[in-house]
Formats: sequence, structure tokens, C-alpha cells
Amino acid sequence: MLIIPIKEGENIDRALKRFKRKFDRTKTMKNLRARKQFDKPSVVKRAQKIKATYVQRLRTQEEQG
Repeated sequence: MLIIPIKEGENIDRALKRFKRKFDRTKTMKNLRARKQFDKPSVVKRAQKIKATYVQRLRTQEEQG
């Protein structure tokens, strides 16, 4: 459960923005969408490998140039 303390005189839009940011960081929606359908473990591992190679490629490009 997310608790967002609101200071006296604080704008509701600012508090709502803090709530949304905190909600996104918990990855609740990502987990819900992932649980809607079953993915085979091999498919999950393959996606992780593809993401890892992509990130590694970005890091090597950043180091070189």
C-alpha cells in the first residue's frame, strides 16, 4: 500500500504527481500485465538475453564514442 504524506498547503497536483511516480517505481502495473498471460520460461530467458545484449551494445558504444 502506498502512503503519500501531504504537507499543509501543498498543491494536490504535486501530491498526485508524487503518487504516480511512486506507483511507477513499484512496477505494479508491469507485474499485473505480465501475469495476464503465461510465458514459457524459455521465452522469458530469450527476452532477457536479447535485452542484455542490447544494453551491453549501448554501453560499449558509449565507452568508445
